[in-house]
Amino acid sequence: MAADGAGLSKSLGGWHLWGIAVGLVISGEYFGWSYGWAQAGTLGFLATTILVAVLYTTFIFSFTELTTAIPHAGGPFAYSHRAFGPLGGFIAGYATLIEFVFAPPAIALAIGAYLNVQFPGLSPKLAAVGAYVVFAALNIAGVTIAATFELCVTLLAIAELLVFMGVVSPGFTWGNFAAHGWSGEAGPLSATALGGIFAAIPFAIWFFLAIEGAAMAAEEAKDPARTIPRAYIAGVLTLVVLAFGTMVLAGGVGDWRDLANINDPLPQAMKAVVGADSGWLHMLVWIGLFGLVASFHGIIMGYSRQIFALARAGFLPAGLSHLHPTRRTPHRAILAGAVVGIAAIFSDEVLAFGGQPLTANIVTLSVFGAIVMYIISMASLFRLRHTAADMQRPFRAPGYPLAPAVALGLACLCLAAMVYYNLLLFGVFVALLALGWLYCRLTVLRQPAGGVLPEAGP
Repeated sequence: MAADGAGLSKSLGGWHLWGIAVGLVISGEYFGWSYGWAQAGTLGFLATTILVAVLYTTFIFSFTELTTAIPHAGGPFAYSHRAFGPLGGFIAGYATLIEFVFAPPAIALAIGAYLNVQFPGLSPKLAAVGAYVVFAALNIAGVTIAATFELCVTLLAIAELLVFMGVVSPGFTWGNFAAHGWSGEAGPLSATALGGIFAAIPFAIWFFLAIEGAAMAAEEAKDPARTIPRAYIAGVLTLVVLAFGTMVLAGGVGDWRDLANINDPLPQAMKAVVGADSGWLHMLVWIGLFGLVASFHGIIMGYSRQIFALARAGFLPAGLSHLHPTRRTPHRAILAGAVVGIAAIFSDEVLAFGGQPLTANIVTLSVFGAIVMYIISMASLFRLRHTAADMQRPFRAPGYPLAPAVALGLACLCLAAMVYYNLLLFGVFVALLALGWLYCRLTVLRQPAGGVLPEAGP
């Protein structure tokens, strides 16, 4: 129960949930993924993305069973707590928290980079902070308002990606796309290129990262048993089409190496086809912001519900579970995540890892949280099939046990590869988990029952 004694408002329909599921992710089509080209090349990254698309498709079809069976604002935290107790809940909850708190600053920096294309004198970091102020306020205003806005900007973002594909397609050649396509090497696939394929995993995941966040809106859905499966399945299929279309066409309009380490690959790809003064380019920059805004706004909604749920269960300070007295939104949780995100935006002035841009590091840290959460969620699905066989399951994972086993195996493979290529950042991730574990050991896990997971609010 929320600290003020009332629950979240149930007001979201199927279109809202689809808009949240796609909107949470769609910024991944606009930026972030091109860093994978720097690791694997275009052909290598294409192979990585196919692997990751299989992971997400099997994961979402399996994850939907948990979401509809346990519609809770904590999402993976609630499923893993039910399956493995407080320790499982802690791992899933804090991994999800890291994923959702550290994804927004990367997106905010990309918003700043896109605005800087139009206004060269505007500081990208100040623009990123302004984005936090505006969209934190919109999330506090009310969930229906926030979700309707999310749906509108998501539809505009999808339309703009389709426009991008149409405008650049005349400039696409397979020769451009395939040139030096294996980790920048002129020759065929080699051992070095194979390593690049695995090193690029975080950036392929960025194409789909956070789609699972729609689960955290399940407690606010009008009919989660019916609307969530439709939203999730339609959402993941939408994203697969957009991801491959955007990546392939952008890589074939010129020298893809010029796009491999920047935050605005789509405007630069379009510039190579239509020129710097084209109205199409300016339209992409402006309307393309809707893709970034959709994910930024949606992930704020996601992290706030995760903070709210963890605080409601005692895994974070109880004050963070307070709801706004009239708007019924977790305003303190929204503001807390914004403070952390703004601090991350400016952290490159004191911290640097592996010689990569700040955005690439934040993306990788967020992906560590996601992959750990995927692993424990699939493990929870298997465990609950045995320990809670009589639990009502409005949607059952198709292809069980094969589909969730594929998702679990690929997630473990991705985690192993990420640790190998990002050992220092993995250390940061583990340190963040350790701090959370210390807090929980001193609070909820000292209780005789080891912490109690409350039911979803009415």
